[in-house]
Amino acid sequence: MTLNVRLQATGPIALDLSFQVEPGEVLALVGPSGSGKSTVLRSIAGLWTPTQAHVGVAGEVWHDSETHLSLPTHQRKVGMVFQSYALFPHLDALGNVTLAMGDQPRAQREKAARALLARVGLSGFEARRPADLSGGQQQRVAIARALARDPMVLLLDEPFSAVDRPMREGLYETLQSLRSVLAMPTVLVTHDMDEAQRLADRMVVIEAGRALSSGTAAEVLCDPRALRTLGLREAGSMITAIVEAEEEDDLSRLRTVGGPLYVPKVSAAPGTRLRLRIPAHDVMIALERPVGLSALNVLPVVVRAVVPGDGPGVMLRLGLGEEEILARVTQRSARHLGVQPGLACFAVLKSMAVARDQLRT
Repeated sequence: MTLNVRLQATGPIALDLSFQVEPGEVLALVGPSGSGKSTVLRSIAGLWTPTQAHVGVAGEVWHDSETHLSLPTHQRKVGMVFQSYALFPHLDALGNVTLAMGDQPRAQREKAARALLARVGLSGFEARRPADLSGGQQQRVAIARALARDPMVLLLDEPFSAVDRPMREGLYETLQSLRSVLAMPTVLVTHDMDEAQRLADRMVVIEAGRALSSGTAAEVLCDPRALRTLGLREAGSMITAIVEAEEEDDLSRLRTVGGPLYVPKVSAAPGTRLRLRIPAHDVMIALERPVGLSALNVLPVVVRAVVPGDGPGVMLRLGLGEEEILARVTQRSARHLGVQPGLACFAVLKSMAVARDQLRT
């Protein structure tokens, strides 16, 4: 069920981009406000019509301006989750989900809706109306309702920006747990790079309706064009760690493929898998394992690529087993150390920097 999108428009919102999303893949559209991200989703869903466009999934054409074909929204098998929840206030959670299931017999719809609510962690909340649910719970209902349509494509439009950080963490976990059962292409619109790195397989950076850069997070965040739009401080990487133990001095010891990491205390039991975000500007490089430093975390890495930027810095892609760490250093430092692809060295990380963002997997 590959999703193929090609959009062009001169106004009122300019667009000129194309991309495809494979079955089970999550593609994040990132960029500043007003760049056209949400308009792309509305075009896929049939809520807005570009000047020239082709939208198709699994060989089924939803829109083709050349043949003047354009299916109305209700004929496109799209599940869409909005920032504002968009639930029916007079219906309870079960009613909101069953309403999306069409003409199936009532008993089948209710059984399937209960199963979907359970899948998003809302067993026991079926009879509650939106006003009696928290923001995070309402968004879980919205996700269940989107899946209730048995969609060929799932569209997520800033779905977590209206809830606070703790609720957002729970929603991230919910979406991650659904990844194993979501067989359709998913397009996520977000302005949050941390969110994009956590949830997406690939990303497309959009500015003024055009795609500036696309690829994996590491590829995009090494692209000077993308960083000019996103900001240098957005560059960072995600690595996997497992909680090993809580130390006596309010630090937790985590296990990574490259060795132990020490971070401020993590509220998770030993054995819990985490995803940790490491800002590129907080990573230092050493040719030998350093001694006499306050930084506790030293990981052996291999330089995979050296990507020059527009200014005095370069971005280093550092291999940590099958994972990757990004480090932003000055060109002078890179020259002084003789940094080049294949160089074995050490990444030095401050504990406070590593612990900024954590996501259970």
